[in-house]
Amino acid sequence: MASTYLTRTVATTGDRTKATLSVWVKKCSNAEQFIFYNYESNTTNFRIRFNPEALQVETLSGSSVVGTLTTTRKFRDVGAFYHIVVAIDSTLATADDRMKIYVNGVQETAFDARTNPPQNQNMAFNESGHIQYIGSQVTSNYFNGIMSYYYWIDGIAYPASTFGSTDSTTGEWEINTSPSVTMGTNGFTILKDGNTITDQSSNSNNFTLGGGTLTNTEDCPNNVFATMNRASPTTAAYTNMANGNLYNGDQSPNYWNSIPGTLSASSGKFYWEFKIEQVWGNTSQISQRHGIANLNVQVNQKVGSTGDVAWTDDPIAVGWQNTSGVRYSNSVTGTSDYPTYVVNDILMFAMDLDNLKLYLGKNGTWQNSGNPTSGASGTGAYTIPVAGIWTPYSETKYGSDKVSWNCGNGHFRTTAISSAGTAASTPGIFEYDVPTSYQPMSTKGLNT
Repeated sequence: MASTYLTRTVATTGDRTKATLSVWVKKCSNAEQFIFYNYESNTTNFRIRFNPEALQVETLSGSSVVGTLTTTRKFRDVGAFYHIVVAIDSTLATADDRMKIYVNGVQETAFDARTNPPQNQNMAFNESGHIQYIGSQVTSNYFNGIMSYYYWIDGIAYPASTFGSTDSTTGEWEINTSPSVTMGTNGFTILKDGNTITDQSSNSNNFTLGGGTLTNTEDCPNNVFATMNRASPTTAAYTNMANGNLYNGDQSPNYWNSIPGTLSASSGKFYWEFKIEQVWGNTSQISQRHGIANLNVQVNQKVGSTGDVAWTDDPIAVGWQNTSGVRYSNSVTGTSDYPTYVVNDILMFAMDLDNLKLYLGKNGTWQNSGNPTSGASGTGAYTIPVAGIWTPYSETKYGSDKVSWNCGNGHFRTTAISSAGTAASTPGIFEYDVPTSYQPMSTKGLNT
């Protein structure tokens, strides 16, 4: 979460001219945020951060900038993992080789700011007494998102190819989960399998939780799960997302706000769950709708003064309302079949795009005697009005309307699913049984 950070004090001085950082990150906002901060003082430090959308590596000594790289490229994607490798070797004769940034296996070469460190320059890292921070600049500029497979190497500048490779079929950059590296004195590996901050190398350079809550998640470079899409043109600026963009609440001012997911599909069968954290007013006041959005239309929509873009005459969304009923465009249907929902209810969604059916459930029971495995007959289903590209979506109106998503990540906010249902054929963790042949809205689920 956004106030979580890790800390460790360096006990023994290592190599101050060479180091490598390799980490997979999934951003959840485009604010300034720190990936790594090695602190001696306010004027002598080493930092790797998004500043706010460019990626920056910078080292200071006595308030002077010794070296800096600030990418021209902007990193705005909040739905995918970036693999970031920073390789430092100030002993090299060629000045431009002394600091390198790789993203998804490709070396960055265009920079808005560049200062090459002098040859053999000692950097502000790997020195006894320095404090290493992961995910913050001491107690500010917290990293808002997910980090995975975090490596810090003391004494060697490795290329990105040590930590990943390009798939020969898809052309995608893929993780190497067990790279062959020499860690050096201050090297460490954390967050490799889950959320452990105990060094998983042989060095025992363990970290401690400095603040916040460190939450495990199924979302990882090998299987990216859908979240709320902060970057969508339909998502209003006043949205207040948290917990990896799987929670929305406390928005201000009070306007309808339509939030689609980061992943979508035009065919296949998918399952996910939403938990109602809070509902404004009572069951007579419409303040929430949850279901699916049609990206063929939504992708071209802009948020108006009220943020309510989902209820025009266009076939934009199918939304289950908190007051009962399902709304599609400007019509309301199925009121008797789809009841109200209140705080702590868990809504279940089974989307069958092969047969254009949407099954709605609550707290373990499919509504209208729905049977998500009934295929073309669509027993108890709501018929999806048009084919197209569909994604999970939520729409809330008031600051006190709050909802959490679980698209297989295994948590509602920071609370882990404790009594998981049968996963059937899916990778992912859900509260209730997943219908047979349904997948999570994730990269593996989409490719099954």
